[in-house]
Amino acid sequence: MADYSSLRKKNLLLAKRLVRESVNPDLFIINAVNNAEELQRVQNNLAKRLREWYSLYFPELDKKIQDHEEYITHVLKGDKHKLLKEWKVDECMGSELDKKELEGIRHLAESIRGLYEEEKRLVEYLEKTMKAYSPNLNTLAGAVIGAKLLRGAGSLRKLAMMRSSTIQLIGAEKALFRHIKTGAKPPKYGHLLQHPLVQRAKKDDRGRMARALADKIFVAVRIDYFKGEYKGDELLKEVEVKLR
Repeated sequence: MADYSSLRKKNLLLAKRLVRESVNPDLFIINAVNNAEELQRVQNNLAKRLREWYSLYFPELDKKIQDHEEYITHVLKGDKHKLLKEWKVDECMGSELDKKELEGIRHLAESIRGLYEEEKRLVEYLEKTMKAYSPNLNTLAGAVIGAKLLRGAGSLRKLAMMRSSTIQLIGAEKALFRHIKTGAKPPKYGHLLQHPLVQRAKKDDRGRMARALADKIFVAVRIDYFKGEYKGDELLKEVEVKLR
């Protein structure tokens, strides 16, 4: 019994050490980008509720401002008469609310603004972490898209082992499965669709641009994983030349 007890303790210590050593920058990056996305979902849902609520007071503002963050900024200004003049609304269809009701709206707007600030802090953290951990990928894809690619692969090591065609489709798994199952059109890009270079390309050229970008990301990730020298700017220029 004593031998078994001693063996059990040693195994527990070994398991704890392995768990401790398994914590790496990949996990920090994946958690940060997950939290940033969750904050975006909460922001959008609460912003929609705020618009419904504030529209009882000033319905015209909802159509005039599409961006949620800008809308919240105007709600927090608090002076309806100034807003009417600013947006050239001659006669408002909204009801006059008393101070108590307006305070509730203002508190919700302040809470949502706090979520936007927290998301910005997370993105800043991602930028610093990605720049230190995977500088070439960070330059090619940007901190947020790069983090999503790492998350999709599971780690920098797994991403470095992927082909460029697989990297191109990370984030489009549902569309890919639908293509396999139903014969629908295959996806041309996943997270790379959000990249500025892909967005700037003509609609018919976006698939080609995503492929060119994925090819360079493939090189960038391998350089990062095997600790090679920094070539991010050079790789990015090569993609930009293809866009031109």
